[in-house]
Formats: sequence, C-alpha cells, structure tokens
Amino acid sequence: MSEHKIKVTVWNEFRHEKENDKVKAIYPEGMHVAIGEMLKNEGDFEVTYATLDDPEHGLTQEVLDNTDVLFWWGHGHHGDVKDEIVDRVQKRILAGMGLIVLHSGHKSKIFMRMLGTTANLKWREKGEKERIWVIEHSHPIAKGLPDHFELPHTEMYGERFDIPKPDDVVFITWYEGGEVFRSGVTFTRGNGKIFYFAPGHESFPIYYDPNIQKVLVNAAKWAAATINRDSGCPMVDPLEEIKSSK
Repeated sequence: MSEHKIKVTVWNEFRHEKENDKVKAIYPEGMHVAIGEMLKNEGDFEVTYATLDDPEHGLTQEVLDNTDVLFWWGHGHHGDVKDEIVDRVQKRILAGMGLIVLHSGHKSKIFMRMLGTTANLKWREKGEKERIWVIEHSHPIAKGLPDHFELPHTEMYGERFDIPKPDDVVFITWYEGGEVFRSGVTFTRGNGKIFYFAPGHESFPIYYDPNIQKVLVNAAKWAAATINRDSGCPMVDPLEEIKSSK
C-alpha cells in the first residue's frame, strides 16, 4: 500500500438499481458502491460516491478539486446531467484529473464532449458470451491479466465505434454472436487521461468478476492525476530582449 492514496470519485446514475428489481438484486447498494468497495479493499484508494440525484449531481467544485480519478457510469438518463456540471468536469480533466468511462457511459455528455464525436455503436442485449483479448500486454491497464478472459453473459457492443483514433487500444472483444469491439481504449485530453471500458451491463454481475476488477484497479492507478494545472491562455513577457520589434 502506498502512503499517498489515490482519491477516486465513483459517479453513477443510481436509478436502475432503484427501478429494476433484477439490477437491485445484483447491486443492492448500487454499482458505484460495488466498484468503490472493491477499490477500497485494494488499500491504495480513498473513495467518494456521487450520483445523479445528489445536489449538483454530487460533483461540486470541492469534490472535483479533491478527485484524482473520476469513474462514470451512465445509461438511461444522460440528458438529465446539467451542462454546467459537464463544463466543470471537463475543466478538471483538462487540468489533470483522470476519467474512466464505463459501459453505456459512451453516450454520456462528458465522454462525447471530450472526444468530439457521437460515440455511436451497434448493440444487442441477448446475454451472450464475451471474450476480451488483451492486445497491449505492456500497457499498465493490462498488468497481471491473462491473454484473454471471458464473461459468460453480457450486452453486445459492436463496431463501428464512432470515436477518434485512440492513443492505445488495450482490449478487443469478441462476442458469441460474431461481432468485435474496441472494448478498452485510452485518450489524452489536456493534462488528463481518459479510459473507456465497455463491459459493465447492469443486468449481469460483471463488476464482481476478478479480471474486470483488476482492469478497474489498474485503470485507476494509470489515470490518476500527476498534475493539476489549469494553464489558461496568458499573455506573457519575453524572457529575452526583443531587438527586432517595432
């Protein structure tokens, strides 16, 4: 365990767990708590929770200023997220805060804002098998993982995934129905690191899978802020005498 704990905020809509008995049975305290408690058990993380229905969606300036990595799980209520909160989160990412976007968070306002694309994809909910292939074993997010691992039941996300060219494609998924998907990709925006990870449909206990948990732990360590700096756009004086100016 490191002396300095990584400060993580896990954000979740936290509505499926209240509205759907099947989801509630899998995640009785919410997906955010399942993820957060797993991170706490690692010992390297200090975890805060935030949900859509909290004041300011739980993402006050104070919370964000004390966040090294923000996890984001959203699905059916992307439009309920206030634009001023998205602005606030975007500013913190550009200053250095890490962002980990999970599953259907690909259509969240913050993810599309940071990428500048629709993040559209194909999908199918049949509870089919998913095989996740590690294609960049040297990447920190893949540390300790086998060549591939499987989820027995999942929601299919298929190409084409409308995203810019990633910095790294760490994982590629094959689904039982035949599709493939870039299921784990990274981006850099300003001083902030972004990781998108597709597995995590609410109707299946995916966040209890040991390999999925390892990915999330690795991703949080990789994305943790190493700099917190809003560089702005200042006018500066020259360092040397300018003799050619008029």
